[in-house]
Amino acid sequence: MSLVTRIVFFSLFVTLLSVAQAEGLTIEITKGSQTAVPIAIVPFGQQGAIGNVKLSDVISSDLGGSGFFKALAEEDMLTKPTEPEKVNFRDWQALGQDYMVVGQVQGNGGSFNLQFHLFNVHNGQLLMGYKMTVGQHELRRAAHHISDLIYEKLTGRKGAFNTRIAYVTTSSRGNGKQFMLQVADADGYNPRTIAESPEPIMAPTWSPDGSRIAYVSFHTKRSEIFVQTLATGQRESVSSFPGINGAPAFSPDGNRLAITLSKDGSPDVYVLNLSNRGLTRLTAGLSIDTEPAWSPDGSTIVFTSDQGGKPQLYTVPSSGGKATRLTFQGDYNARGRFSADGRSLAMVNGNGGRYRIAVMDMASRTVNVLSEGNLDESPSFAPNGSMILFAANKGGRSVLSVVSTDGAMQQKLDFQSGGVREPAWAP
Repeated sequence: MSLVTRIVFFSLFVTLLSVAQAEGLTIEITKGSQTAVPIAIVPFGQQGAIGNVKLSDVISSDLGGSGFFKALAEEDMLTKPTEPEKVNFRDWQALGQDYMVVGQVQGNGGSFNLQFHLFNVHNGQLLMGYKMTVGQHELRRAAHHISDLIYEKLTGRKGAFNTRIAYVTTSSRGNGKQFMLQVADADGYNPRTIAESPEPIMAPTWSPDGSRIAYVSFHTKRSEIFVQTLATGQRESVSSFPGINGAPAFSPDGNRLAITLSKDGSPDVYVLNLSNRGLTRLTAGLSIDTEPAWSPDGSTIVFTSDQGGKPQLYTVPSSGGKATRLTFQGDYNARGRFSADGRSLAMVNGNGGRYRIAVMDMASRTVNVLSEGNLDESPSFAPNGSMILFAANKGGRSVLSVVSTDGAMQQKLDFQSGGVREPAWAP
């Protein structure tokens, strides 16, 4: 197998997946949990000019897609109270609900006043009351924030709904293609293009504070790694060595990048100091060593290597040392990514010609396959570790999917045109 062919193989058959304008997005629950907690998000009472954002729909979609909750459909509600004193808990007990949310939103010039109340349906206890004021274009983000508050109150874990994702989209333009690096809300809405080129853009990765994105661009017909500041749009080339410059991954302190370079022969893993451009080589040999990712404490880097004949995951100390093989289950394991607490490792697991998203428990080394596709790729943990975003192919159509880390819930973000790949969830 030639070097070029092997590198292409390592790209996990990069599938062009469907892409994104907010109005073209549908969110479909493709797998539900039998143990999900019933919760009713009653449509908020509205006063004044509110626009087209329905807060209850956003919150229901967030919580229902998490795998922990089952949101009651609006058409199944017996009543729709908007104030706490108008709630008849017997109605909601009869519907089998454990929790319910009522709220109001009032337009006030260029801003909106929001309030909501979360109740335990069984005993009528008020669990949370909250008020906020948001700007005209912040209603969806406010709904995600409410989802986060409810999720944390009922599960004890921080929510990840009011976060962002990055991905690369492709579309036809003239006789060629246009590649765009986009940032959107975690549910795919409000996409914003931060870089575009008629040449490929690849491998976006977030800095730990979410203020920068590193990525690979071929705008000069050769690979080059850039770091871009989102607030200003300013970007800087940090690696443009001869050969491959690829697979950047920020260190937990944000001061270094683990990258793949082939300047000295076969692709190897290096650590690049962003302040002085110093390089530390971590791997060497004839194998392809690529797709590095840091452990949360910064002590270890996991990477993909075919040194054993087939792609598997290995670890190496980030300061240098001997590499150790990590995965043995399946014909193929690649693209390892740690959860924020370091207890789990997401990966692409290949077996029998199927490539699916799996999670390894780092304590027991057991591997649990989560997704059900044939060409699933690019797993990325949610900041709270409860969900994994990945790229998939469903029935010949391209989608982004989210699966809960227990595999109980899966949903797809389905866009109507273009192509999208290599999603990355912001910290």
